[in-house]
Amino acid sequence: MTPSTLPSHPTPRTGGQILVDQLLAHGVQQLFCVPGESYLAVLDALHDASIAVTVCRQEGGAAMMAEAQGKLTGRPGICFVTRGPGATNAAAGIHIAHQDSTPMILFVGQVARGAMGREAFQELDYAAVFGTMSKWVVQIDDPARVPELVARAFQVATSGRPGPVVVALPEDMLTQAASVADAQPFAVPETHPGAAELAALQQRLQAAQRPIAIVGGSRWSAEAVQQFEAFALAHALPVACSFRRQMLFSADHPCYAGDLGLGVNPRLLARIREADLIVLVGGRLSEVPSQGYELLGIPNPGQPLVHVHADADELGRLYRPELAIHATPQALAAALAQLPPPVPAPGRARADEAHADFLRWSDPAPIRIPGPLQMGSVMQHLREVLPADTIFCNGAGNFATWVHRFWPFRHYASQLAPTSGSMGYGLPAGVGAKRLWPQREVVVFAGDGDFMMHGQEFATAVQYGLPLIVVLLDNAMYGTIRMHQEREYPGRISGTALKNPDFRAYAQAFGGHGERVEHSDDFAPALARARASGLPAILHCLLDPEAITPAGTLQGLREAALARR
Repeated sequence: MTPSTLPSHPTPRTGGQILVDQLLAHGVQQLFCVPGESYLAVLDALHDASIAVTVCRQEGGAAMMAEAQGKLTGRPGICFVTRGPGATNAAAGIHIAHQDSTPMILFVGQVARGAMGREAFQELDYAAVFGTMSKWVVQIDDPARVPELVARAFQVATSGRPGPVVVALPEDMLTQAASVADAQPFAVPETHPGAAELAALQQRLQAAQRPIAIVGGSRWSAEAVQQFEAFALAHALPVACSFRRQMLFSADHPCYAGDLGLGVNPRLLARIREADLIVLVGGRLSEVPSQGYELLGIPNPGQPLVHVHADADELGRLYRPELAIHATPQALAAALAQLPPPVPAPGRARADEAHADFLRWSDPAPIRIPGPLQMGSVMQHLREVLPADTIFCNGAGNFATWVHRFWPFRHYASQLAPTSGSMGYGLPAGVGAKRLWPQREVVVFAGDGDFMMHGQEFATAVQYGLPLIVVLLDNAMYGTIRMHQEREYPGRISGTALKNPDFRAYAQAFGGHGERVEHSDDFAPALARARASGLPAILHCLLDPEAITPAGTLQGLREAALARR
């Protein structure tokens, strides 16, 4: 029965059943949850629904899994948590979705309507708690309005600049019956660039001698990436990816210039500063990619800027562009694909030079760090044996540099990393990715401190038979904070040391595969055994604490800081 032929007075259903029926109407196939008594009626309705439910071990992990699926698909990731502590545990995932512009909907239980305002058991004011880190917060008090408000939640989460929506569900509303038709499936409109804007962009590119493009944000697709890659090739346009958005342009492309992240290639920064045209597509050029808001001036960039964004509110918010184009990356890329190639064809020297700079910077072979385990060798081996479309996941920490700098991202939807810098993200994101696409290889990079934030979700991977691989780099400390500590307070170690478990035994205790890697020669056979095991696996890699970055040591940081005094 199509939505247009639904009866005007359908059979009464409980609020919980109506809600699950809306998820089905909007095409939801998976969701993540930690169960709670506040939404038992929803759990009961899910019993007979064709939605794959992943039961998680902590609400933060569940929210991150949902966010990861939203990031990979462009459709809202769905998460259910219970009220109070459940909701606050999930806040980290909501914050990631907000800063990463990821569509996501968090459904959270609420106390009964008659008890509200009395600080009842686990009661929260969700608008107050989540209002600054979500696009919309709504409480559904009438089961007859479930189709209306859930449809709006999907629309808000995916339109303009995508982001998280929080929907509160009073438990007595979920058991109350109502007669109401289902909503029609949501559809997100694309905002297309105008002909005059496209012509102006073309003219600026043809006139520029040193142009560069920066791609970022969300609302891309595999087709849009391919179309923009073809446009860049036709215009010999060097392209950089914003922080943790390397999946938006293939590292193998002859115009790829590298990524604007932490520890960025100095030659890329120089290229951007020397550019006579910057085309920013989809991204916001926020703190990390802008190098602490110092790469361009605010509000006047100091260089000709074309800014393309799906949300009109982002255009001119920080940077005053010479040309603002209100369009989604997908719509822009489709429009660019229809343009004739430039005549005469531009010279390729600058694009070739930019790509050569990237290749030199991203080559792991020359990298040497203290200790018997050489991460340059590890990254080289991963490049040789893993499929090009492997999904790499990581949280926050210096360890992530090994992935961002030395793994060549070549496919859309192959990178899961929080631009918000949230620790503990990698493992839940890997579970979400493997649950979505079990045929894809998934590798999680984690630090020891980072992993323990949501290490319990390894049990979720085991429970659902998800053979992801965790490369766990253990230097027995919160390395990023220790790095800053040595720069600011050299030699005064405080609050950053860690005593860790045997992570090989940890993996085995959960029913997974575990390996201990202490030397470079140990890594290849350990990885082979892990991949052959068919189980979720942890490779416990022991790093020398001195190896704080690919190019620096703790001792070097300390000596440099002392020399400045």
